[in-house]
Amino acid sequence: MAEDTIQRKRRPGRSPATSRPLEGALVATPEVDDARQHPIAASDAFRQWWDYSVDFAQRWILYVDILRQRANNMLAHEEAGLPPLLHFDYEMLLDARTFERPANYALLRITRCGTDHLEERVKAGATPVIVIDPRAGHGPGIGGFKRDSEVGMALSEGHPVYFVIFFPIPCPGQTLGDVLNALRILVQEVASRHDGQAPVLYGNCQAGWEVMLLAAHCCEHVSGFSVLNGSPLSYWSGESGVNPMRLLGGFSGGVWLANLLADLGNGRFDGAWLVQNFQLLKPESALWEKFYAVFANPEHEAERFLEFERWWNGFYFLSREELVATVQDLFVGNKLESGEVHVDCDCTVDLRRICKPVVIFASYGDNITPPHQALGWIPVVYASTDDLVAAGQRIVYLTNPHVGHLGIFVSASVARHEHRAILQSLEAIEALPPGLYEMTLPGSTSELPDEKKIQVKFEPRRVEDIQFSYPRAEFERVRAVSEFNEKLYERLLSPYLRSTATTWGAEWQKWAHPMRWTCYAWSERFQPWLSLVAGIANDVRTTREEATADNMWRSFEQAVSMMMTDVIQVGRSARDSAVEAAFLWFYGQPWPYLPAQQDNPATSNARCCLEVARGFTEQ
Repeated sequence: MAEDTIQRKRRPGRSPATSRPLEGALVATPEVDDARQHPIAASDAFRQWWDYSVDFAQRWILYVDILRQRANNMLAHEEAGLPPLLHFDYEMLLDARTFERPANYALLRITRCGTDHLEERVKAGATPVIVIDPRAGHGPGIGGFKRDSEVGMALSEGHPVYFVIFFPIPCPGQTLGDVLNALRILVQEVASRHDGQAPVLYGNCQAGWEVMLLAAHCCEHVSGFSVLNGSPLSYWSGESGVNPMRLLGGFSGGVWLANLLADLGNGRFDGAWLVQNFQLLKPESALWEKFYAVFANPEHEAERFLEFERWWNGFYFLSREELVATVQDLFVGNKLESGEVHVDCDCTVDLRRICKPVVIFASYGDNITPPHQALGWIPVVYASTDDLVAAGQRIVYLTNPHVGHLGIFVSASVARHEHRAILQSLEAIEALPPGLYEMTLPGSTSELPDEKKIQVKFEPRRVEDIQFSYPRAEFERVRAVSEFNEKLYERLLSPYLRSTATTWGAEWQKWAHPMRWTCYAWSERFQPWLSLVAGIANDVRTTREEATADNMWRSFEQAVSMMMTDVIQVGRSARDSAVEAAFLWFYGQPWPYLPAQQDNPATSNARCCLEVARGFTEQ
């Protein structure tokens, strides 16, 4: 999935001479100068065609060579064990695979960036920061992908920085409770290294709701601030026709399909399936724009493309137990905001137990975790502003108008603007009286020197004003159907599949996944003739002949590319609207789902659980 900060914008700004390439090249217009008032001569048109043909052929060779390099990078990264792609040097402090309750997590301490010894930058008594990357199909590293990143900004502000990574393969039978127990020990280790000072937990995407589970379940007295970046907590919320991912559970029948894929994978779920879902959200970027940007300008885009694709194509696994609990309780069940999530079968997570400030960063350009899902839990957990104040909690949120999901974590400008402002404002947030606040920032601060403090404002907001409507009754029926189907699957089909699953079969499925073979198929290991491309590409780079910017055929190519983007985008918009309409029609009538809902009485007790939790808090 291509993001605003990772690749070119879909419609880059063009000069007036090229903004209308077809007309400007062949037809006189009042805006052009006298030299272009006449049709292009045949000889000039042929020369432009020849220049463009040479340029096109050379770009095609370079493009294929870049795909070859991407495939080799993917295979080399896989053979190296998929290590975290951090821009910073580090030392490993704890490996949770050795714990009494093992989990595939580890704690790193950031030590150096290039030639800079970071101990020299750490301020005495500064609050430690723990950055936790999302475990949603990809590997760790996105929070420290470059110098201007969350890790880099925390270091520049003088904080000692730690990074929580995870390994490609989960421990056998690993549960969500095992993960939370491991994270609790890692947080306690950091606190013990700083005289018991509670660290800031910086959670990205999926790691954000893990941070909230951790703070509410078993670490409320050890952890400090919870910073949630693009993290969903209200999973049914979203804008109609814009956020279709929340509807997937309704069309797949719930969690049973994820359980099936995990059973076929011999107890492990391949994260490539999650990444494929992300790409399908915006196919115009995943299928066309990302690759055309490289083809159009291979010399300048190659390094950026290869660097990002090394991370994007490194797929990690989840255990069956952890995945089923996550999908059923959170993404399909939406039980976190209602206080129904059970950890280790004997503890219910209540977000009202979190007493330390919570900072939420969301973007309206994020089609994976829109502000609806990042903020929608607040009025569910706290009935009113007075309720929030009475609980003694401070919630601060800030929004970006356009950046995409990955841009929240990897954009250098976002890091130097929003993340830098958050880290500089920790003491100010701590001093705020209980309540809900919106954090507003000046227009652009990316050019400010590191020592310059960003001037931010905290504007009081009302919980009652955060209202995101969605078809709740329909989602309740989806949850009931999911739980009903899961029981049937566990009793009828799952035992057979688990008994027949093999390591060999799981490995075959891994490498047969389209997210993998469409990438590694471009390696000369699988197509030996591609080894010739490397030599030809080197010759092309030394004899490169680019078509000029005013070449009429190059302008025509750009126009065709934009047309392709528009066609795919129109198709995607039509698909999303049709999916929304089908969902409402399919789950709009209550009577077909009465047996499933009666079989799962918990679906009608969500509000009761919340009222009980509020009663205990008030007492």
